[in-house]
Order: sequence, then C-alpha cells, then structure tokens
Amino acid sequence: MTAAVRNGQPAPPFAPSAGGNGGRPMRFSVDAWDPSYGTNTEIEDFLAESTARVDVNVELPAGQWRAIDPDPGRPVPAALLFVDGVRRVEARVWIEDGAPGGEASMGLCASYAAGVVCCCGQQAHLVRFETRRGLFTVAPRADAIVTWAGEYTAHRTAATKQKPVPVILSESLQGRLRDVEVVTAVEARAAIAGHGVPEGRDLLVIDGPLRGRQHLPRALGYIKSHRTTYLPPDLNGLVAALSPGQRTPVFLAGTNWDRHTWYLRLPMAAGPAVAPWAGIVRIECSADLPSGEVIGLAGLSQVCLGRFASAEYKDARAPQNLYPIAGLERELRRRLGDPRLLQRALRLTAQAVTAPAVTAPAVTAPAVTAPAVTAPAVTAPR
Repeated sequence: MTAAVRNGQPAPPFAPSAGGNGGRPMRFSVDAWDPSYGTNTEIEDFLAESTARVDVNVELPAGQWRAIDPDPGRPVPAALLFVDGVRRVEARVWIEDGAPGGEASMGLCASYAAGVVCCCGQQAHLVRFETRRGLFTVAPRADAIVTWAGEYTAHRTAATKQKPVPVILSESLQGRLRDVEVVTAVEARAAIAGHGVPEGRDLLVIDGPLRGRQHLPRALGYIKSHRTTYLPPDLNGLVAALSPGQRTPVFLAGTNWDRHTWYLRLPMAAGPAVAPWAGIVRIECSADLPSGEVIGLAGLSQVCLGRFASAEYKDARAPQNLYPIAGLERELRRRLGDPRLLQRALRLTAQAVTAPAVTAPAVTAPAVTAPAVTAPAVTAPR
C-alpha cells in the first residue's frame, strides 16, 4: 500500500478549491507577521480628515443653540435591540495566480460575526447571531480556501491606484460585516414579534456609524470615539459644557453620505479631573427622515441609552461602551473560534498545496522459510 506524504507528514484532508485556476489547487503562503499587530504596511497615513458639510439649523437656529435636557415623561420603546459586529484577521496570505513571472497578490483570511441583543422587560437575551469566514483579495482568480477548521469564502475586489491594497481589503471586509449586521437586525426584529413586542415599538441601536444601514426603520448609529469635530468652533464648545443626560440640538452632516446627528453626554463619575469630552457619544439617524421624527429619536436616545452606561471599574471604555454592546462583543469574539487553531489550519493547508507529494515506497516483507524438522529414528528393542 502507498500513501501520499508531504514533508514526512500525512497530507491534510482539505485543500483550496481550484475552480478559477484551471483545475489546479490555488497556491498561497501565510505571512509570518502576527495579524493581531495590524499590518506591517502602515495605513494610518491614508485616512483623510473629515470634510463634512454641516447644517446646524435643523432643530434650532445657530444663534439659539443650547443644551437640551431629557424629557423624563417620554414613553420608552418596548424593546431595545443592540446590534454589533466583530472582525478578526486570522492571517495575511500571498496568492500565486500561476502566470509566468506573475507577482503574488495580497489577501486577508478573516473571521467576522454579527449579533443582536434584545433588552425588553427586565432581561437581556441574545436574539440572533451569525459567524462567517472569508478570503479578501485582489487576486482575480482566487478561490475559497478550505481547511479542516473551516472554509474561507473568496471575496475578490479590484485594486486601484488611489488606495493601498491593505486599505482596500479592510474596506471590503468591513462591507461584508455591515451586510451581516443588516441580516441579523432584520431577523431579530422578526423574531421578537413572537415574544409579545408590538410592531413598531422597538428601537435599533447599531454600534458604529449608520452608513449602509440607514434604510433600517427606527435605527440609530452609536459612535463611541471621535476622530474629528463636525461643528464650527463657536458651537463646538457646547459639547464640552453638556451635563449628563443633555444633548446638543440635531444637525445635518454630509460627506459621501448624509445623516442627522447630535452629541449626547452619558451618565458618568463626576470629579474635577474629568476630561471635557468624557462620556460624550455621537448619535446618527437617517437623513431621509422628517425633522419631527428625527427630534423624537434624539429625545429617545436621552431616556434610553443612559441606563446602560458602563462603570469605570467594570469597563476600560466606560461609560461609552454600553453593557449590552460589551456583552455581545465578548460573546461574538468567543464564537469566532481559537485564532491559534485557525492559523495553524491555514498553514497546514498552504503547505499541502505548495509542497510536492512524495510517494512512500512499498515495503515488502522478506519471505521466511521455516527450517525442516526431522524426527529422530527410533529402533524397537529386541
């Protein structure tokens, strides 16, 4: 009997598919750089500053801007749905297209997941989640990578001169993650309809910008960190002057997409050393909504979100990292799997494709001939 052996080890049971490579297994290698440290090609220099167009006269004229207090008598939704997604690059890979003299193309093998936590009544529970794995690359003939630990579906994108490849791949991954968040959000709303939540009595809170999800009804984007300021200097000072629970008036911001937005200060520990923007979050909703509905959503954010603000001794990102979002993020990261096993599976699969197969020689046992045994002659006594 003969067996396929590579580098003295049995070949893994799975290998990359070959649909786009003329029937040949796709050859690839795994970068030794630990993906948890980001890429060894820095991309921060390519992040442009905001050039948003701002209309500050949506709720109040610019000359009448003031801090707006919450309305304690405002009815709250029957259910709050918190949506979050996580992503993790398992390995950077280099894909060979097989062309003579052709250069290898960069790719990302990534795991990503999205889920929804429902806070209704006096409980919080996980309603929906979905986990996926993908190969994101500019290689035009790349195929899925199938390992014993899971399959990485190929997502091909075109390279451009305007952006470096790591940025293009990261944006492609983020776009797929947004798609999964939309799917889980829609499914979660359908699921809670059977739990006694009246239709139209929920509020969707998406962790991060609302871009790509602004078509969802009764949806808010929840931004915890701030890379730039949107307001002009004479109005921006109001943000730092907000008391816990207060918000700025609504304004309209537009870049390559438009949204209504406002700043809100969450409840937080008081003290003389508190930073001016401590506890400040920015909330977004669709630019297509009428101003009355937008102002109503802004009021809901004041009475709904503050009670989920985290404490400093429990969360290093307090108070902006809301408890439901923090718990959902931990659960989703757990469901991504062990990164060490996933990377090992990718390396074994890469070795199985690139290393030549060696056929072990058949071993034939030598024939053994048993010695002849002759019984001694026995003479009967006379």
